[in-house]
Amino acid sequence: MPTLTGVLAALAALAERLRGEDPERGDVPGWVMITVMTAALVLAILIPFREAIVAAVTNALSSVTSGG
Repeated sequence: MPTLTGVLAALAALAERLRGEDPERGDVPGWVMITVMTAALVLAILIPFREAIVAAVTNALSSVTSGG
């Protein structure tokens, strides 16, 4: 699983490439910032609660497949 630092670095490199040579273009586009914030939020939730999430999904799937 990629680390948060790696994801942020990749997205920053993508934003820099999209920005191009035009100094008038401005800051990071909004969609890039939303993507970075979403990735950070998902990792912030997933890392500490991974075992609980896996247990909940496993429990839900086993209750559906066993018929009840």
